[in-house]
Amino acid sequence: MDLGLENVHIIPVEQDRVLEYWFGDKVVVGSMAEELVRGNVRSLIWLSPQCLILHPPFQFDLDKLYEAAFRPVHIKNIGLPTNDPLDPFWEAVYGTVGIDGLSHSIRSFVDGHEIRPYFNTHIFSVDPSIGILQTWLEHFREMISDEGFQTGPCSDQEHQIFLHQAILSALVCKMLDWEKVRILSQGYSYPLHLHQDVPIHNQPESLNQLVCPVYEGIYQHPETLNGLEVHEPLKTWILNNMPIQEDT
Repeated sequence: MDLGLENVHIIPVEQDRVLEYWFGDKVVVGSMAEELVRGNVRSLIWLSPQCLILHPPFQFDLDKLYEAAFRPVHIKNIGLPTNDPLDPFWEAVYGTVGIDGLSHSIRSFVDGHEIRPYFNTHIFSVDPSIGILQTWLEHFREMISDEGFQTGPCSDQEHQIFLHQAILSALVCKMLDWEKVRILSQGYSYPLHLHQDVPIHNQPESLNQLVCPVYEGIYQHPETLNGLEVHEPLKTWILNNMPIQEDT
């Protein structure tokens, strides 16, 4: 496939049973990308299709100070409160990647829970020389093939959906220096689909202030914005370039 864009290459993905699992495509493609650019770039950036780039995303550039850049999860979902003992799911994840316990914590952005490190994967940046994404695929493949784990701690849909995030979060703590993990500011991966649930003090005044917001499903203006204002010239650009929700 030729998109007619300079330095844009389409790389086919071979069939893999991992692709049949929740977000297995992200794990496989991330691993492939890391292998392709390892030794050639310092910052490998993952962007999910459901995002808008509204300002130069400079914080993705790891320079010499960082090894990765992530946002905390939007909501706690399967995240584990900092003071709670490991449950069977997280115990299995930590055991697979080879860590005993963690002294660090993060706060989920929307619902404000203090939890063990658990990162969002809509958008992130990593140093490919470390090999974290290829290790991610190895452990992901191992855990989705573990019948006891899949029929036990990971038998419900919620844990299956977020297994990929849990494994990568554990690997961040295992393979990277915590001081070298940049926590992206809230203008990155801001959840437009959850805007009305974001605490007022964390809500931007307009879409224009955000760097790289994300959404779920198909972008439909203005419904996807959930009441967030858009100022010119961005408003006209969106109306001319993004799908518009039509009345039914």
